[in-house]
Formats: sequence, C-alpha cells, structure tokens
Amino acid sequence: MRLGLNLGYWGAGNDADNLVLAQEADRLGYSVVWAAEAYGSDAVTVLTWVAAKTERIDVGSAVMQIPGRTPANTAMTAATLDLLSGGRFRLGLGVSGPQVSEGWHGVRFDKPLTRTREYIAIVRKALGREKVQFDGEFFTLPLPDGPGKALTLTVQPIRDQIPIYLAATGPKNLELAGEIADGWLAMFFAPEYAPELLGSISAGRAIAGKTLEGFDVVATVPVVIGDDVEACAEPVRKYSSLYMGGMGSRDKNFYNQLAVRMGFDTAAAQVQDLYLSRDYAGAAAAVPLEFIDQTSLIGPAARIQDRLAAFAESGVTTLTVATYAETLDERIDTVRQMAEILAASGLAD
Repeated sequence: MRLGLNLGYWGAGNDADNLVLAQEADRLGYSVVWAAEAYGSDAVTVLTWVAAKTERIDVGSAVMQIPGRTPANTAMTAATLDLLSGGRFRLGLGVSGPQVSEGWHGVRFDKPLTRTREYIAIVRKALGREKVQFDGEFFTLPLPDGPGKALTLTVQPIRDQIPIYLAATGPKNLELAGEIADGWLAMFFAPEYAPELLGSISAGRAIAGKTLEGFDVVATVPVVIGDDVEACAEPVRKYSSLYMGGMGSRDKNFYNQLAVRMGFDTAAAQVQDLYLSRDYAGAAAAVPLEFIDQTSLIGPAARIQDRLAAFAESGVTTLTVATYAETLDERIDTVRQMAEILAASGLAD
C-alpha cells in the first residue's frame, strides 16, 4: 500500500497550509497529492503550482470534470502537466453530478457511461499522438461538412501512457472504471463492503481481458488521530452529511445511493431529509458513527494501524489521507503519523 494526500478544494483560506502539507508529504515519500474541483478552484492550476514546489511526489486530479472540458483540451492539459512536472501527473476524471454539469457547465447529464467511454477513448487517442478522429454519440471529430481536419497532439508527454483514473460509485460506473481506466478514485470506501465494489471493478477488468494486477485502487479516507473514537468522528460528520445529504438532488445523489447499498438506508434517508431542509447540524448528527468508522481512520494510532490492514487486505493500493485536524501543526502531525503507522504496519509498498 502507498499513501496519498488529498488537498480538496483550494480557496478556503488555507492555501499556504495546503502547500506546506504537500511539501511535507513529498519529503515523507507519499506517492501522490490530489486536488479537486467543483465550481470554485480548478484542479489544474493548483496541481501546476504544487508540482513546481515539490520534487518527487506525483500530482493528480481528483477529479477534472468531464463536462467542463472537451476531451482534446483535457489531453492537451494532461500532456502539458506531465511535461512541466517531469512525468508526475495522474489524470483523474469524473462526470460530476447533474446539478454542477447542467447548472454550472450547461452540459446535459445524459448517458454518463457512454459519454465517459467516448471521452476517455478520445483522450487516450490524443495522448497516444494519433490523428484524432472519432464518430460517437456525444463526440464527432472532426465535425462533418466543415473545414475541420484530424489533428495530432504536437507535444510529446514524458511517459508513453499517462495513468487515467475514474471516479465512480455505482456498479455500472465501477465496471466501466475497471474496463477502461488504470485506477479507481473511491470515496466512502469501507473494507466491509469491498467485495461488492471490487467485484464490479473485476468484471470490467475481465471485459478488457485483464485482472486487478496493476490496477490502482485509490481510497480517499478521512483521518483523525486521538484517544476518543467518538470525538475523532465529530470533524468528519459535516463532510459525510454534505455528500450523503446534499451532493446532488434528492433523486440523483450517488453517495446517498452508495450508503443505502452499504446497509445504511434509514440513516441515508434521514440525513438527506435534514440536509435538504437546511438543518445542517441535524444532518451531521444523524450520520451513524458506524458509517464514519467504516469509511474513515479514527482513534488511537494502534487502532488506526489495525484498521489500515483491513483497507490493504480489502484491495486498496493507495490510501489517500484527508486530514480533518484544525491547525496546520496538527495536520502536519497527521501526515507524519500516517507515514509512521504505514511503516510500522509492514504494508508499505
């Protein structure tokens, strides 16, 4: 198992702190640092800055939004970041959700599986420096009956193949990730539920004639280290309720649906009702401790080390740390302690 660091969204007033964390993760030998985007900071600018200020650690998008860029533009961006970082870029992609896709980008949230499949096919073709020609349901390149021509990317990425990751939660999305991607970006990953999740990934790998060998299972995991397990769970409640209750519409909330499949159907409905009625404190309080404990690393270091083994045994190959400590010193300490815990566990790759 390797360690990653999740910086989340930029612009929340802790940007300088995030850079310090990335540099500390680089010094400690973390494998990758990830940045996200929704409808605020973009991931590309953040990762360019982090890459310029670090030496060895990979920089990855978790995720770049598919509705926000054409596939050719994404390929150009990936190739440029790979060159600027010295071959350290990882391309994480996702369809976002209907509210952001349609409300922010003006792109209909139709047939996300088909759109994703076509999108990644074009990105791979462009990064492979083939002439980009494509005739699909969502993308046609070049456009017919016009002056457009099939073009080839003019720059050569450092690596022959930039790794592509796909964010996915539902069974069909997971199968698609296994089939066409090099890795999976997971949220709310619980070792207890891993066989069902990785079963879908494995089904996709089989379609492609591959196994899970070499496929990177990346789980973003909230980490709060302390003596009291319940107290450590408190900082994670707001994050859990946001995604379970408010990330998407009532009918299309992929994280809520995941919680239901994990067996938390009653709690998922309650959290969503409270969140959508704007009782945010109530929604956070309604998130079951069991759900947080299954999908996070909370409590004393020894307890976290035991739990870390469960994540590794369930198939996680990169565990991405999301620290919820309040101060920069505490966040740095979390990043350092996780490196020590992984080393002591004997699970480090």
